[in-house]
Order: sequence, then structure tokens, then C-alpha cells
Amino acid sequence: MSDSEDSDGEAGLGNVNRAIMRPPGHSGKAKRGHLCFDASFETGNLGRVDLVNEFEYDLFLRPDTCNPRFRFWFNFTVENVKQDQRVIFNIVNMSKCRTLLSEGMTPLVKSSTRQKWQRIPKRYVFYHRSPYHRGNYILSFAFGFDEDEIFQFALTAPYSYSRLQSYLTNLECRLPKSNEFFHRELLAQSIQKRRLDLITIGQKPKSQEKQRVVAIMARVHPGETPASYICQGLMEILVSAHPLASILRENVVFKIVPMLNPDGVFVGNFRSSYMGFDLNRSWHLATPWCHPTIRAVLDMLLDIDKSDNFQLDLVLDLHAHTSLKGCFIYGNSYEDVYRFERHIVFPKILASLCDDYMSSNTMFNSDINKIGTSRRFLCSVLSERVNCYTFEVSVYGYSLKGSDITIPYTEESYVEEIWQEPFWSTTGQLV
Repeated sequence: MSDSEDSDGEAGLGNVNRAIMRPPGHSGKAKRGHLCFDASFETGNLGRVDLVNEFEYDLFLRPDTCNPRFRFWFNFTVENVKQDQRVIFNIVNMSKCRTLLSEGMTPLVKSSTRQKWQRIPKRYVFYHRSPYHRGNYILSFAFGFDEDEIFQFALTAPYSYSRLQSYLTNLECRLPKSNEFFHRELLAQSIQKRRLDLITIGQKPKSQEKQRVVAIMARVHPGETPASYICQGLMEILVSAHPLASILRENVVFKIVPMLNPDGVFVGNFRSSYMGFDLNRSWHLATPWCHPTIRAVLDMLLDIDKSDNFQLDLVLDLHAHTSLKGCFIYGNSYEDVYRFERHIVFPKILASLCDDYMSSNTMFNSDINKIGTSRRFLCSVLSERVNCYTFEVSVYGYSLKGSDITIPYTEESYVEEIWQEPFWSTTGQLV
């Protein structure tokens, strides 16, 4: 199954590895219906399984490596099922209470012959406080195995490090070797020696004027997989033959870092790096030893900002939100009124053009507790003309204006719909 293949062994660290749930008193070879749980693959996360009774299982998420605070992402497979077998899964140790699970979001499932992710119907999913689990919130869902297949369950559609590498390699092969607007390079290596790719998209200058630069980065938090789909959609658009894409390439250089936390993604963390750091609270502390990926990006942005050949205009950090719907911007507040008025132009244009943009979730602040985030720290070290934002998209869905109905996002809509013309034409207008 895609995004659940075995890799170099480290991905299974702390996860269940083909754990077979036999009823009490049973020994010997497992029978059909003795479920086999596995998360020992890239992006996998499931730390323990307890058999409650014949039909019910308590599932414990593995905390982020070196950081027990974060337990929310899950991605595991179940096999050795019996046709028409009915079960209840309880995920009992989630670390977040205020989430979209209480507003109708449900887990995703696919199987070995049905590869498209589907949401489990809401009527079978319950997010509630459990008196049997110290009053903590648990996610319970009933499921019926209709075929003898391998089933995979996840919080959101996984997007692995290996998938990114395959996509970038494929993208390089699809473009003609003579193209002058796409370049892939190794910006740095992670602690576990994985690639930090830098993608540059833009034509070589035809004049002596400074080239305008837009920097975009994604996936600093491993569990926020929609950010990777959005970033992939953006790259697809920018290398396309669309007339507006051609105009953008002629006038803007895009510096794209598609995966800021490759180690965290690989091992199946929710928010942390392999060493347990929340990298989006560490920009002001970044060192080459503990935070090599964000340190490399920081150095790159500072070099561009000081360059005589480039003018850095915009830095956009792509995230996915677990408790709010739609897409929206987090920005900064400034005492300089003119600087702030320039800063709010981009979100205003997005709000006027994008059906799924939620102005009510947009926020501008200078919260001291967020000083380690990219948007807060970068605006303090880069030139005043540079606008730094966090772009958030829901892990669940959005509601159209005037409607209470939630339209769930899918892999395809993250890639194809969010980055349709309104957004990227907005980028061009802003620059």
C-alpha cells in the first residue's frame, strides 16, 4: 500500500510491528479474525493495542520521539480480518481536546484493493469523554471489514518523505532538460541525513533590475500532511504552460522548501523533529546541530534579503489546522501603521477571491509566546518590506459563506482546487 511501505527500519521505532491480538487462552497459529496491527513503516504511528473483548480494542498512539507531549497523528494497518467482522476501535490517549473531531471530522480508511482514501461515516464515529479512561477524550469508531484485505487507517491522508522524493524526481524527468526555469538542489541534510530540498522556479533575468523573490515552505509539523499536497499543487501550477504561470516565472523567482522536517515526517511524529523539538517554536534558537533544516533556510533567506541581485518580498509557511475549518492567514501586527496596511493586503485579496477563505479565523498579532514561529521571527530579522505569513488550511474541510454544511477536503482538492487561479494570481498582484 502506498505510504505504508517498509523503509530502512527506523520508521518502526516504538510502533507496533505486526502485533496479533489473540483472545485470552489462545495459543499457536493465529486464526482468521485475530487482527494483526502494524505501524512499523514510514509515517506509521501506533504504539500499543489492548484487546478489550472479542469486538473492542483500545489503541494507544506513540508519542513524538523525545517529546511525550504530542500524541495526535495515527497511521496504521489491520490485516488477517474475517469477512463481515465488526469491531470498535478506541484511540484513548490523544493529547489534544479541542479538535475538529468534535465537529464532524472522522478518520480516513482505505484498503489494498480500494486505494482512494474515504472518511468513515459520521454515524459510526464518536469523540467523547470516557469515564473508563480517566475522563479523557477518546476517539471511538465502529468498522466492518467487508473483505479479506489489508485496511489502513489514518488521521489525514499521509504524505511521506519517500513520496516527496519520488515526486520531485518525476517532476525533474517530466521537464525538458533544456528548461531554464526549474532547479532542484540540496540545501542541507537533516539530523538523520535526509534531504532538505530547495526548488527554485523562475526565469533568468533579462535586465539588471533586482529579481523579486517569494519564499514558500511546508511541513515543519509532520502530522500536517495537507500542507504537502498544497505545496505539490503549487509546484505543478508554477511549472505548467498556463499563461499566468509563464508571467509569474518571468517576473518572480519562487524558492520552495517542500519538507522542512523530513525526519519527523519519516518516523511518524505529529509535531516534533526526531530530537523532540517543535521546529516552529525554534526559529529564534536555530543551530546547525539541533535544527539544521530551519537553520539552513534561515541562512538562505538572510542571504537573499541582503543580496544586490534579489528583492525578497514574501515568505509563506504552509500549515494545516486541526481545530478550525477553511483556509486562512496568520500575520503580524506592527506599530508602524503603513507597514501594517501593506501587510493586510494579501489576506484581504485572498478573502475576496477564495470561496473557502475564512476571514473569521484570520489573525494578526505580536504574541511573545509565538516569537519562535517563522512568521514572527523572520519579520524581526528580515527587511521591513518583507511580508511573512502562516497559511493555514483545515485538516477537515470548509463551509461556503452563508452555509453550515461542511465540504470535506480531499487529496485532489488540496492539490487542485486550493491553488487555482485566485490564489496564485493574488501572489502575482501582491509582488
